Amino acid sequence: MSSSARPTGLIANSGIELLTAGTPNGHKATIILEELKEAYGKQYTVQAINIMENIQKEPWFVKFSPNGRIPAIVDHDRNQFPVFEGSAILAYLTRHYDPEHKFSFTDPDDVSRAEQWVAWQHGGLGPMQGQSNHFYRFSKERIPYPTQRYLGESERLYGILNAQLKDRDYLVGPGRGKYSVADIASFGWVNHAYLAGVDLTQFPNVQIWWERIVARPAVQKGITVPSDSKMHNAGYLKRLQEEPEFRESEEKLKDLAKKAKEQYNYKYSSP
Repeated sequence: MSSSARPTGLIANSGIELLTAGTPNGHKATIILEELKEAYGKQYTVQAINIMENIQKEPWFVKFSPNGRIPAIVDHDRNQFPVFEGSAILAYLTRHYDPEHKFSFTDPDDVSRAEQWVAWQHGGLGPMQGQSNHFYRFSKERIPYPTQRYLGESERLYGILNAQLKDRDYLVGPGRGKYSVADIASFGWVNHAYLAGVDLTQFPNVQIWWERIVARPAVQKGITVPSDSKMHNAGYLKRLQEEPEFRESEEKLKDLAKKAKEQYNYKYSSP
């Protein structure tokens, strides 16, 4: 269930209520909720939070998310227990609503490995790629140093993912691994690689991993909640093919990034 009205407070009485927007962090919550829905029939209610209107800063929202950021959930079946931060939401939902551990682990070492990769994303990939998004694409001033700094660091982190996935299908688990919250945590960001100036084809193992995950039905649903985006990888590549003006503007951005790297003698290395 979802609501299209401007949110002013909670609207559900039972189950999970999700307060979110269609961002890489938001997709952590929507993907795991769609996976739980498909696996166990777990229903949820979603309210779209327009972050450009600063709804996430309003007192009613901050009550559930003290940091004033999306996503946040409220578990009405557990005395309206609130959880904020995407990584914490992944842990909470699998702890309470993944009894067969389809998206989590029971082996203590794999539990720790999953925690490590979620922490890696939360402290590294998300913040660095978020800054790359800003300085590469959205900043009104084209500033070479932070452009090459954050794009370069994002590429370094993609190199780490690429190395981890060299002989694996998923980040954590025995053998070639098992799809889990460790993958979901990073997927939302990798699904917006081109937005930040990262060319996914430079990281073939990551690209194959991304293709494998984006093909999952629950993931395809999750990345359209609360609305679809033209700037995730598939949408971006489609626009690149179909819109000459967009293709031209993207070439200009790439050229600016190239010159910024040259100005500061950027050399790719990972780790």
